[in-house]
Amino acid sequence: MPSPNGFEHIVRGDDVLIMHHGTRAATLRGAKAADFLARVDSEDPQLLMARLTGNYRRGNERTARQHPRNHD
Repeated sequence: MPSPNGFEHIVRGDDVLIMHHGTRAATLRGAKAADFLARVDSEDPQLLMARLTGNYRRGNERTARQHPRNHD
């Protein structure tokens, strides 16, 4: 699976906006925003933002679910 890309974050006051290809994907406030800012420098920022926005699992999930070996 290719690594996530196209994410950026913008800090506005106490809020953190997570953008994906220029479109707002999530807004973090309060404790979640503080936790994100603490983790973004020590982890892969693209992967972290993908996980927070729900864009982490994309790819062949639907294809695998429909495969005959995955049916009872």
